[in-house]
Amino acid sequence: MKTLSITEGRSRLGYWLKKATQGEDIAFMFEGKVVALRPVEVVSTDYALQEYGLTPNEMAAAEKRIGAELKTARVRRQLTPFTGSKDDFR
Repeated sequence: MKTLSITEGRSRLGYWLKKATQGEDIAFMFEGKVVALRPVEVVSTDYALQEYGLTPNEMAAAEKRIGAELKTARVRRQLTPFTGSKDDFR
């Protein structure tokens, strides 16, 4: 395992990230601990569970509630349409 200081790693971060994605063991020393660089697989199907701890039923209920809140806000004209123009940010 190649272990780097923050200063060493920062100067060639892209290089070390590439090495890590190629399967090499790369790590940084940070506050006396070794922190490894490893690629991770991101799976969108279980994002709500991993990020928020929501079960599929809880996610469905949240989706329904949020949809209803948006519908109500549209009816009340509480939402501003986003057109992509810089004027949308005023």
